[in-house]
Amino acid sequence: MRNLGLTVMMLAASLPMASAADAANSDLLVKQVRHELVMLPYLGVFDHMAFHVADGVVTLSGQVTRPTLKTSAGNVVRRLEGVMAVKNEIEVLPLSPNDDRIRIAVVQAVYGYPALQRYALGSQPSIRIIVKNGDLTLEGVVANQGEKDLVNIRANGVAGVFKVTNKLQVENPKA
Repeated sequence: MRNLGLTVMMLAASLPMASAADAANSDLLVKQVRHELVMLPYLGVFDHMAFHVADGVVTLSGQVTRPTLKTSAGNVVRRLEGVMAVKNEIEVLPLSPNDDRIRIAVVQAVYGYPALQRYALGSQPSIRIIVKNGDLTLEGVVANQGEKDLVNIRANGVAGVFKVTNKLQVENPKA
């Protein structure tokens, strides 16, 4: 009987360590998924991808302009160690010459404005421009509320945009 009590205590003591190891594995998996998605060759300023990891299941979401990008995202994530399943809920945006014109005009209005040009630097600009049927959604991160408002003003000034949804996150809300 005494051995059974010792075994139960040892098992109970090992449970928190197992969940700490699971948390570390989950953090590593999140970093790996993020890296693989950012490294996709055709991911651009007109695409937005997000993901959620729970119990080895990766759920991909967002919007992309190319069907091959959706497929590639699912394939690279599926190959990662620790991924049990992938739910690919990424939306492929419809082909539209008008949406393409709006995308280019918004890039010029936002990234062409001197106070916002720094957001165009790097291989992955931090402001994503998602256009679907004339509706514009801004995704990404800016430094402060003033720049978020400025991006919104610049985007609202583009002809042909029906509605602007500003989902930009502010890195430093107090600045």
